[in-house]
Amino acid sequence: MEFSRELLDDIAAGDIGVSFRLWRRPHAKVGGRYGVGRVETEVDSMELIRFADISEADVRRAGEHDREALRRRAAHAGPISDETLLFRIAFHVVG
Repeated sequence: MEFSRELLDDIAAGDIGVSFRLWRRPHAKVGGRYGVGRVETEVDSMELIRFADISEADVRRAGEHDREALRRRAAHAGPISDETLLFRIAFHVVG
């Protein structure tokens, strides 16, 4: 999985542990390990969720200050309404 450069230190520190992706099909798998900057992450879970159903806790775990910042970051792949389905990927740093 690819992340914005400004998120890499927070991912390495374990402060970011969830990501939301506007994918047509999964590009990761549960149990898969992926190099992210200088660390390796492992996917714990992946599910489809409506944008409107994303919790405030998940907004923070994704490294964003508010829901609209999360919407802007995820929207690089297309527009996101409250009804848009996103993949919610929970992960942790390995080692």
